[in-house]
Amino acid sequence: MYTSGQAVVHPRLSVLSTSSLPSEHSSLGTASSTTRFSLPPSGSSTPVPMPTSASTLSLSKTPMTAVNLVRPNIYDRPLNKTRTSEVSLAAFTFLFSEMIQYTQKRVNGVADFERKLNTLGYRMGLKMLELHAWRTEGTSKAPKRETRFLTVLSTIGNVMWKAFFGRAMDAIQKSVTKDDEFMLIENDPAITKFISISKDMGSLSCSALTAGVVEAILDGLGFPARVTAHNVPTEANPNCTTILIKLDRSVLDREEALK
Repeated sequence: MYTSGQAVVHPRLSVLSTSSLPSEHSSLGTASSTTRFSLPPSGSSTPVPMPTSASTLSLSKTPMTAVNLVRPNIYDRPLNKTRTSEVSLAAFTFLFSEMIQYTQKRVNGVADFERKLNTLGYRMGLKMLELHAWRTEGTSKAPKRETRFLTVLSTIGNVMWKAFFGRAMDAIQKSVTKDDEFMLIENDPAITKFISISKDMGSLSCSALTAGVVEAILDGLGFPARVTAHNVPTEANPNCTTILIKLDRSVLDREEALK
């Protein structure tokens, strides 16, 4: 669309150079003649140039190459794949660092930062729970569903965590003061191994992502809870992280009824 003799650039095309857009003269004026496409003047014996066989051959090969191109699709891979085909720690930490940098530009403070990381982890946890259930119980004739919280917590900290991150949690503890609080402890979390926190965000725990994973798994298994991550550095383990689980009251009532 043209207004007052000037081309109106579409927002989606603004990143292109002006040379790729049609000019005023080329669009509204008479098209300029070229030797290749112009007709010879009347009475001239000059033959009209025709495409060579080489150019015809090159044009015919281009669409065939595009059609025959086969791209790998992750959905075509089997769910019960071996461990050797899993994503490496280097690839995962690189992706996680990009997630951190992307989120950092779109938050207001540490609390908002951890909340968004927790949301990302929650989405991951739902898919990880479904994948784990398929791999462990998909072929079973009598699949099991745990109804006791301590058994579920042990499964998360040992079996699931080892399947997801290559190693189990270092410790599983229960609060001595509150009955509804439990803790999963990682002395050196794998995903934050290559993350350095700036001084203005000293209290930030990037393990909020894994806290969201745990919260999604608990919700999916029928144990609603609020899960947060906290940095608890020690001399022996400066990167020690505690994932605090605060159970919903309905879970405690059910546990009491099942005793």
